[in-house]
Amino acid sequence: MPSAALPSADAPAAVPVPAAVADWRDILALTKPRVMSLAVFTALCGMLAAPTPIHPVLGFTAVLCIALGAGAAGALNQWWEVDIDRAMKRTRERPLPAGRMEPATALHFGVGLGAFAVLLLGLAVNWLAAAILLLSILFYLGVYTMWLKPRTPQNIVIGGAAGAFPPLIGWAAATGDLSTLPVLLFALIFLWTPPHFWALSLFMRSDYAAANIPMLPVVAGARHTRVQIALYTLPMIAAAVAPWALRLAGPFYGAVAVGLSAVFALLVVPVLRNRATEAAGMAPEKRLFAFSILYLFALFAALVADRWMFN
Repeated sequence: MPSAALPSADAPAAVPVPAAVADWRDILALTKPRVMSLAVFTALCGMLAAPTPIHPVLGFTAVLCIALGAGAAGALNQWWEVDIDRAMKRTRERPLPAGRMEPATALHFGVGLGAFAVLLLGLAVNWLAAAILLLSILFYLGVYTMWLKPRTPQNIVIGGAAGAFPPLIGWAAATGDLSTLPVLLFALIFLWTPPHFWALSLFMRSDYAAANIPMLPVVAGARHTRVQIALYTLPMIAAAVAPWALRLAGPFYGAVAVGLSAVFALLVVPVLRNRATEAAGMAPEKRLFAFSILYLFALFAALVADRWMFN
């Protein structure tokens, strides 16, 4: 067997190229701050809308644990999906696909952060809230990320439950139990998720196709996706109005829910009529996606304001 050639004395020594080093911004990016902010906000609203006030220190602890749990789920999601993130323009600069962090680091960080959040919430607040937090992390990682997302276009439909747990956790943290209103808030987020993400996936279709993710526009086409957005908007609006209709919320929330839902429905109409198949022609979808975020935040804020004004 020939031996490896030795470098000559005159050959320049190889200079190792330093690998990019992760910093605090990469650690923060692992937690998906935008997703975390929605989870924290809806959990806080669920807590403040509960009939039983919670001690401020315990309330802060609960919100902190929910934020840490959401961050842990985001880190574990990125650990599992590093190859998918590398294939998509929107995500290829994340710490793992960009090579600034080892996948094992994200795994250990996610597991440790999640375990700490669940244990602290259970010990400091109550174990029902902790159990729901643990369920939400496992659902997001196991059911949505590992099972549904790479296998079925229904990934967002069923997987929407992962983002719907926070108001249940906030309510349980305050009261130690669950009732009709937090279940309706769960249903609202669950039914809101498909129109919200399908609007995004329409103008990000090429990204999902490149990563071989069977999002609805990739496997069924833009027209079918737009019809599904319209169909899911109807039960979403029903869930949004239900707290007022069932007299679990007052007139202020009812007015906001009806008004914002009417705007949402009006924004769906041009989406349904649109025939564009390229991102450049999908302004209606982009407007709907942007408004859908405002819609959910405003509904939850209105619920809390309604509680303070009429209770």
